Amino acid sequence: MITDRINSLMLALLFILSVGLPATAFETDDDAPLYGERWRPQYHFTPAHRWIGDPCGLVYADGKFRAYSWGCAESSDLVHWTEINNNAILGLPDGIAPFTGSVVVDRNNTAGYGEDAFIAAFTSFDEQSKKQSQSIAFSRDEGVTYNYYNRNPVLDIWSTEFRDPTVIWDEGTSRWIMLVARALEKKVAFYASSDLKHWEWLSDFGPMGDNEKSWECPDMFRLPVEGEPGRSKWVLLVSVNWAREQYFVGEFDGTRFIPDHPYSEPLYVDAGLDYYASRVFQDYDGTLPSVYTLGWVSTWDYAQHVPTTYGKGVWSIPRELYMKSTPDGFRVCQRPLTALSGLRGKPWSMVSTLKPGVTPLRQIAAMDNTYELIAKIDARIPNMVGFDLCSDGDRKVRLTYDSASSTLLLDRTHSSSADIPKFSRIAFSKVEPADGLLNLRIFVDRSVVEVFVNDGETVMTALTFPSDSGTGVSVFALNPGASLNLTAYPLTSIHSK
Repeated sequence: MITDRINSLMLALLFILSVGLPATAFETDDDAPLYGERWRPQYHFTPAHRWIGDPCGLVYADGKFRAYSWGCAESSDLVHWTEINNNAILGLPDGIAPFTGSVVVDRNNTAGYGEDAFIAAFTSFDEQSKKQSQSIAFSRDEGVTYNYYNRNPVLDIWSTEFRDPTVIWDEGTSRWIMLVARALEKKVAFYASSDLKHWEWLSDFGPMGDNEKSWECPDMFRLPVEGEPGRSKWVLLVSVNWAREQYFVGEFDGTRFIPDHPYSEPLYVDAGLDYYASRVFQDYDGTLPSVYTLGWVSTWDYAQHVPTTYGKGVWSIPRELYMKSTPDGFRVCQRPLTALSGLRGKPWSMVSTLKPGVTPLRQIAAMDNTYELIAKIDARIPNMVGFDLCSDGDRKVRLTYDSASSTLLLDRTHSSSADIPKFSRIAFSKVEPADGLLNLRIFVDRSVVEVFVNDGETVMTALTFPSDSGTGVSVFALNPGASLNLTAYPLTSIHSK
């Protein structure tokens, strides 16, 4: 049963959140230093030693980015992070665990905890009854720790499938709006409050688009339309089927989200295999030039079975969202954060006309699976071209573009040196060339691959766990004649050595 599956996942997560993994689970057999462990990403955020799941409470306030899961991490540039604590929410009752949620900064003291108080809203999971309800906690130290509100829950419909609140301030109605997933109904419920403690139901949205199994982790935000100054659209984002994210573009009237049209076919945030539960940073300083986001790089089918010894889970590189108007409607696109270029080392470049077959790129292999690759490939003639990444000859992540069908395929069916259940998978997406070119930005970070295509019109994210010798990189082509312009940068670690 679907409900049984979710409950088993919830119980596993409850165990991790409430008691943590035993110290022996993180011991390595190679005496690697902290942050130097096998498969540990070097420029993606991972906690020192613990589980990390959905990004929660993403806020920018007083010149600092804060993010939770529910430990607190802080950054001034979205690249370098300081892990503040493992458990930010204090005073939780016995048998209650905090699941996914959000954070707001109460500039006007609507909740009574003082001006500029940080308030967390999250799902309280009751171990005994399996009930999921929404609770709040307040911070008196600028979001480092939170005190559990003694009259929780603030929103309870006595459901085991009611979770992942996102709270935003609606300027139009001057009140707080909460979005909560009614998971197995495939709906997002909207509520309103003047004080973050008393909530009134407004409306439900869904099912629509991809509604096969479950909806979780809703988020909603305004996104400017690129090239159209002063114009923006509302985006409603929801994670589906414990594996992907879809989004809807429309308007929010203070009570309901109204999509631009019925979405019979879903629009996915990421066309890859491992991107889930993303949220945007709410800007309480009003100074951010763009809308930034982080996602969880994993999938529930195997999140607890990956072979990392230091902990489980990783967040994506920070992404800048923008909206593009196309003949088919508005589309959400994603660019890697510009500040990541500050991690670049000395580049290596090549310009070549590809011959049929496989060409090793030993200069990139020497970058030890910690690099950024920028490539422009001629897609004007029928061909199949691409890259083998994290390769040891037999195992590899293969990225292939078929110009005849305009299809990009990411194949990791034989990529991992570890035996992980349900891990061998393929992802593909329709990708039209841009002025005859396929433009790729590929980020490889030990166990994470993120591919941005044509300025982020398509993004594909995937985990991989290569062998110790699996650092090889090759370019290949089926037919002659495709030109390639390529630059690769080694990326330095964000961790202090």
